Amino acid sequence: MNYNYRYRLNPSDALEERLAWTVDTCRQVYNHFLHRLNRVDDSSAYSEQKRLPDLKGWWTDLKQVHSKVLQKAVQRLYDNLSTLKGRKDNGYRVGTLNWKGPDEYRSFTYSQSGFELKNTSGRTRLWLSKLGEIPLTFHRDLPDDVEIKTVTVKQEPTGNWYAVLGVETPDAPPEKPDELTDVVGIDVGILKYAHDTDGTAVKSPDLSDERERLERAQRNLSRKEYGSNNYREQQRTVARRHADLKRKRRDFLHKLSAYYAREYDLVAVEDLDTKGLVELPGNSRNRAGAAWGTFLRMLEYKCEREGTHFVAVDPKGTTKECAACGVETDKPLWVREHSCPACGFTADRDWNAAYNILVRGLKKVGTGCPESTPAETALPTGTSSVPAKRVVETGSPTLKERAKASE
Repeated sequence: MNYNYRYRLNPSDALEERLAWTVDTCRQVYNHFLHRLNRVDDSSAYSEQKRLPDLKGWWTDLKQVHSKVLQKAVQRLYDNLSTLKGRKDNGYRVGTLNWKGPDEYRSFTYSQSGFELKNTSGRTRLWLSKLGEIPLTFHRDLPDDVEIKTVTVKQEPTGNWYAVLGVETPDAPPEKPDELTDVVGIDVGILKYAHDTDGTAVKSPDLSDERERLERAQRNLSRKEYGSNNYREQQRTVARRHADLKRKRRDFLHKLSAYYAREYDLVAVEDLDTKGLVELPGNSRNRAGAAWGTFLRMLEYKCEREGTHFVAVDPKGTTKECAACGVETDKPLWVREHSCPACGFTADRDWNAAYNILVRGLKKVGTGCPESTPAETALPTGTSSVPAKRVVETGSPTLKERAKASE
């Protein structure tokens, strides 16, 4: 299996200047071959990479950059071209590739060779060919049996440098169980980020303070003279506020997705068109901030890692359909309780949707419906959260204890 491990680099001023020079040189190589791409027919990444040795004859600066790094810069161009072609084939309107400016190209990659992790005087350092040894914050050890395949060095908008190690393990992912004992369906939302069929309702993290600090920093930026030193400094402040917001949101999503992947044999979710949901009128910022797409991607790869079935089902009608009899009933968004006019079944709106998601997920993998019926699982009406056995606050001891117990 392949994983990425991200570490903070702590380069000296001289090394930081050298890293920035390498990034900018790779950017110029990218733009050079983009210029050729627009004028040469039937070119490919392989044929263009073969031109690099001759290019070094007159572009002598390229001799100070590792050959694999230059090859990956050319490969990056053709990967972007392939992505555009794929979107065009899927019916999207696409333009053409544009030249990369200094703020649009922030990383370079070593593959196969030119890098090594070294332990110098008890401290781990990353050695990169043509650059030297760079101290890094080695906050977690790599597994003993992994092989480092790639190293990507990236500068964030905050100015901090990071190394992303792409590693490969010799072990195959664990087999998914044939007999399912613990299964769960998850309905995602905004106020309640996730509501599952076990009755667990996880509230969305409160990031209002971080968002307020970001907005204040953006207002201050708008008052600065564009291009001035004060403007550049405030840009870094805005980038740090964005990073704070992103870090806390991703921490919440990592913990929640890891909990579901470890606790259950099967996890069923909605196959959401997150981009389309964000583009809908009204409440777009909250939909974008919920990062449902990121959560589902995290959940998918963690289920693969843990040997858990991950099933994405068609979300159409999961909220309207009655979990007991299947009759569809229209409900406006402000109605938070499902009450079926056909059979009289009453339950929390989100729990009803989660149960329908679970049933569709089980059918998709060829298994029957859950053992307990909706009527047995739901609590009587009149409670604050109709079928919920517990409401878990973000970072609450209940969620942490269950996640820890599963390790």
